[in-house]
Amino acid sequence: MRRIGLLGGMSWQSTISYYRYLNEEVNARLGGQHSADLVVWSGDFAPIAECTATRDWETMARILIVAGRQMRAAGAELLLLGANTAHVVADQVESFSGIPLVNVIDVTARRMEDSGVETAALLGTAAVMECGFYRERMARNGIECLVPDERDRAEIDRIIFEELVHGIVDHGSHRFLIDVIARLADQGAAGAVLGCTELGLILDEDDAGVPGFNTTRIHSIAAVDAALS
Repeated sequence: MRRIGLLGGMSWQSTISYYRYLNEEVNARLGGQHSADLVVWSGDFAPIAECTATRDWETMARILIVAGRQMRAAGAELLLLGANTAHVVADQVESFSGIPLVNVIDVTARRMEDSGVETAALLGTAAVMECGFYRERMARNGIECLVPDERDRAEIDRIIFEELVHGIVDHGSHRFLIDVIARLADQGAAGAVLGCTELGLILDEDDAGVPGFNTTRIHSIAAVDAALS
């Protein structure tokens, strides 16, 4: 089993989910007392959140490259960025840390392709929905992403940063997210990408009228695939 390095704390709420999914998946496959060979960097989320708000990707890359090198020094052989938004700098982090990175966008697109979904609603932080990096990489993998309108994007971003990263799961916010997915389904979305690792805290994959894709769980399973290959 190869050692996985998880760059988490983006936020710590979803890092808990990663830790659980990675260990559950390893144990399900190997049985007995097996668990993941895993090292975790859980950084202060505030500077990362500020970089996200200001779209300061250069500073974000510097922070995560340093963390990636720390993971390499700790013996990590595979790298996970525990945040969809942070994948805007994934290529730089992989290159400068010197560890192969399991990209959440690529593995989610493959799961969608296996499910026969070619067009999907994309929910995430404002940066994920508005900056081209996520949709462009999905498109390179054959998946078209539809994003909510400006007002809905702002509310989704608020739910993530004011509620979910603090562990708050609000019924009204849950209903709102389902309604957003329904509106995009009316525009042709055949699935929904939960493109923020915290969205799995409030939405199950079968909550909406179309298949949902929990990127945190998909990412974790792909990492275990790689670690055990």
